[in-house]
Amino acid sequence: MKKQAPNYIPAILLIVAVVVITAICGFYALRPQPEVIQGQTEVTEYRVSSKVPGRVKRILVEEGQRVKAGDVLAILEAPEVNAKLTQAVAAEDAAAAQSRKADKGAREEQKRGAYEMWQKAKAGREVMEKSYARVKRLYDEGVVTAQKLDEATAQRDAAIATERAAKSQYDMAMNGAQVEDRQAAAALAARAGGAIKEVKSYLKETVLVAALDGEVTDIFPTVGELVGTGAPIMNVAIMDSMWASFNVREDKLDSLRVGREVEGFIPALGDKAVKLRITNLKDVGTYAVWRASKSTGQYDFEDLPRESQAGTGRRRTASRHDGGAALRRDNKGAH
Repeated sequence: MKKQAPNYIPAILLIVAVVVITAICGFYALRPQPEVIQGQTEVTEYRVSSKVPGRVKRILVEEGQRVKAGDVLAILEAPEVNAKLTQAVAAEDAAAAQSRKADKGAREEQKRGAYEMWQKAKAGREVMEKSYARVKRLYDEGVVTAQKLDEATAQRDAAIATERAAKSQYDMAMNGAQVEDRQAAAALAARAGGAIKEVKSYLKETVLVAALDGEVTDIFPTVGELVGTGAPIMNVAIMDSMWASFNVREDKLDSLRVGREVEGFIPALGDKAVKLRITNLKDVGTYAVWRASKSTGQYDFEDLPRESQAGTGRRRTASRHDGGAALRRDNKGAH
């Protein structure tokens, strides 16, 4: 009986199938995976503070509360500012009184007295002129000497000068103070008014209001606590001004350009997909961490921060981190 030859075809097919499956698994397992670049989402904040020191009297908001522009956030108590306002008002009243006095001029009694003195001098001048006329006529007739005529002339001239002086005093009483004096008094009144406006502006600083719409994130002092000039009372975040900041190595920047939109996701929101627009590329500076890709044969790479913003809003300085964000990037660049 002839012996049958062994059949190797199934074994070969099995080996081929194992190799193919292994190759496919290796291809999917070892293929380059999309690179995820992690960053931080940030939001613009502004600090609420006062120009004057004071004691916190009331805080009208809580952390996490939404506020609108113009809402009263806190009230400070500053007795010193109220005292300064009282002093400024008193100084304005005094300066205004001096200005009115300069504009009004002399009192009515002084005006009447100056007028009477003028009339008296005027009457004396008329008498002296008549006496001079009589003496002059007698001198012409040769009745009196030249000395008598000289005496009458001197008395007439003195009476005329006296009348002029009295008339000047009366005019001065009627015209009031000099123009320069009135201008100086008006300037003092204006300065006092400016001091009142200044103190009122400081007093207005004791009522702290929201400059923009936002959300109260931090409240630092408590009621009754003393705060200094410019000390932050609370932080308000502008929720409509958010962006994400990423640190990207320079060898990964080949496809990233300012103005380009990229895709990202937020792990804190269940990997929610978002679109970001690159608004700024900036070198982190000489203090950045440099990492060598290999000990030899390649260059060192530096990390560069890149900021992306959702929408088209304008970027501002921020100091608060709200969460994480990430970018997916494969071998062909960012999406």
